[in-house]
Amino acid sequence: MTDAYIYDAIRTPRGKGRRDGALHEVTSARLSAFTLNTLKERNGFEGHAVEDVIWGNVTQVMEQGGCLARAAVLASDLDESIPGLAINRFCASGLEAVNLAANQVRGGAGNGYIAGGVEMMGRVAMGSDGAAMAVDPQLAMDSYFVPQGISADIIATEYGFTRDEVDAYSVESQKRAAAAWEAERFARSVITVKDQNGLTILDRDEYLRPETDMQSLGALKPAFKDMGEQMPGFDAVALMKYPHLERINHVHHAGNSSGIVDGAAAVLIGDKEFGEKWGLKPRARIRANAKIGTDPTINLTGPVPVTEKILTENNMAISDIDLFEVNEAFAAVVLRFLQAFDVDHAKVNVNGGAIAMGHPLGATGAMILGTLLDEMERADKETGLATLCVAAGMGSATILERV
Repeated sequence: MTDAYIYDAIRTPRGKGRRDGALHEVTSARLSAFTLNTLKERNGFEGHAVEDVIWGNVTQVMEQGGCLARAAVLASDLDESIPGLAINRFCASGLEAVNLAANQVRGGAGNGYIAGGVEMMGRVAMGSDGAAMAVDPQLAMDSYFVPQGISADIIATEYGFTRDEVDAYSVESQKRAAAAWEAERFARSVITVKDQNGLTILDRDEYLRPETDMQSLGALKPAFKDMGEQMPGFDAVALMKYPHLERINHVHHAGNSSGIVDGAAAVLIGDKEFGEKWGLKPRARIRANAKIGTDPTINLTGPVPVTEKILTENNMAISDIDLFEVNEAFAAVVLRFLQAFDVDHAKVNVNGGAIAMGHPLGATGAMILGTLLDEMERADKETGLATLCVAAGMGSATILERV
């Protein structure tokens, strides 16, 4: 198999995903095109250089529908000969785009790819595309469907995480993200979003709340308690699936869950020949990737089995990984990962995560991969693993190896 390398990884700052968010005026296609253009300009390759653009986005309706990847290419400075592929593996879409591109390179189907994703959650509302899991009565019954917030609370209940523990994790995420920005650890990968006149729209993650503490989080009501205990009564569904639980402990709220934000990210992937042709030096080799299906009700536990799978398939142990990025969809997701592998928290989400900076669904996987690579270089570490939980019960993971 041909080795697939990462030559560059960039992301926009995350803007608040609402009408007063800094990126709200920018469409999904335009933010994607801006990201593609920035990647092209700073690496000096020509518009025809890559084989394809593989672009993740979750809510594929309205401006994010109709193969957004191709729309982004046509709106960018890439040649019209470059096609585009829009993919959706929910929260792992951006990482899955990278994995798919890497596997194409490894299999000899082209020398270079751009992969990543976008989500403009303030413009195209999460869930506005509908979902068979939720709206098909038979499927919802057979799969014991519950919303993700209930799933997060099931994890906390099943694995014994208290309200104080999930809140403490979230305070730490805010502290780490603020410290990372203060130390300019994102300087290599974060690009400044500008308008058509060259004026800055956003140059820093907008969702950060560095003043967060245990007292401020303690004042927040559990976000999913009412939908669990009252109408529509999802706790009853969960307890039918997991009768060994006496009740669901509702511990998650806006402060210990990932933020709704806008953003895009792109990764330049190619073989050795691609780098030599365009005068680029590889930053890391994509050593392996994996995906898995999991229980669709508790549904956010995917990072554990997919990590077990990718390590087994590559004859590795958890101790072989120097750094981890585990998407902070909800605090309990990462706490479960730390618990399952007994990993030192000092190696996981070193610079904070989606609780502090937000989770732009289709872009997040590519974002955390770039964050992982930046930190591997800064800390002079050799091997890193990025993983995300995925809606409907899935998991995705990628292992990087510095070169």
